[in-house]
Amino acid sequence: MRILYLGTGDIGIPAFEALADSQEHTLLGLVCQPDKPVGRKQVLTAPRIKEVAAARGIEVFQPRTIKKSAALEWITAHASDVIVVMAYGQILPKAVLDAPRLACLNLHASILPKYRGAAPIQAALRAGDSETGITVIHMDEGLDTGDVLLIKSVPIAPDETGGTLHDRLAEMAPATLLRALAQLESGSAPRTPQDHAAATHIGKLERDDGRLDWSRPAAEIERLVRAFDPWPGTTTHFPGRDGTPRVLKVFPPCEVVETGGCPAPGTLLDAGKSGLLVATGENALRLHSVQPENARRMNSAAFLAGHPLGAGDQLG
Repeated sequence: MRILYLGTGDIGIPAFEALADSQEHTLLGLVCQPDKPVGRKQVLTAPRIKEVAAARGIEVFQPRTIKKSAALEWITAHASDVIVVMAYGQILPKAVLDAPRLACLNLHASILPKYRGAAPIQAALRAGDSETGITVIHMDEGLDTGDVLLIKSVPIAPDETGGTLHDRLAEMAPATLLRALAQLESGSAPRTPQDHAAATHIGKLERDDGRLDWSRPAAEIERLVRAFDPWPGTTTHFPGRDGTPRVLKVFPPCEVVETGGCPAPGTLLDAGKSGLLVATGENALRLHSVQPENARRMNSAAFLAGHPLGAGDQLG
């Protein structure tokens, strides 16, 4: 089949490469978001999937908005049988959804309808779910609301982070997509309506979402630290030498420690080689890997060597 791919995020690269390498399908081109300024120096940087496409000689189109007539003209001119979408970053208008001969398919990194929206991987980890997966849907004009074609589930490991789960789902996507395309081509592709009452919308994550609230239970904070690694990361504040609060980034792994009762949430209960033990709203959390502002990532012992905190000091 003739396939046009819409995607910007790194999670879609393996699926894109699978289509490029496929003997059964013809990859017509890539539509992705425009290059964007990145970093402190705001260097204009292309999406990595664009670089993958360029290295393979695949045509790339980067409209600022998919809703403009120029974008629709480019897409319709390629006369695709199927449009495949994964982590593109914009809602597709009906004219684009209707452009392919057979279908517009979306690969979504969760078991729909549970987590719709921009951050389903982090949502599953924060909730403590035992499994997640890739859902292939027939796209409609809603946000991840289309009929389900195929679901491939995978268990979530106890030490899973947002980064490791992202990469595992990315590697699952090619086989899931090719199976869905085979069903579509044979005319056997299911269309199972979603239970909209069971859906939860997950918005785009911002850096401020990673500020730790020590009044929450330790188990919940531990899941948040894993879910938000590497993005948007999790932070708290610690008292600097002059008493001024300074930012402290927290990394997994963290350890939940059961306690019979704690002082105010955020209070350091212990600060030593075994880590920073912090009181929470329920039990305590031991931090092993941190990064003070304007410094490198380090273990708790190295951090305490330069920042002599002790029991009773306050984080938050």
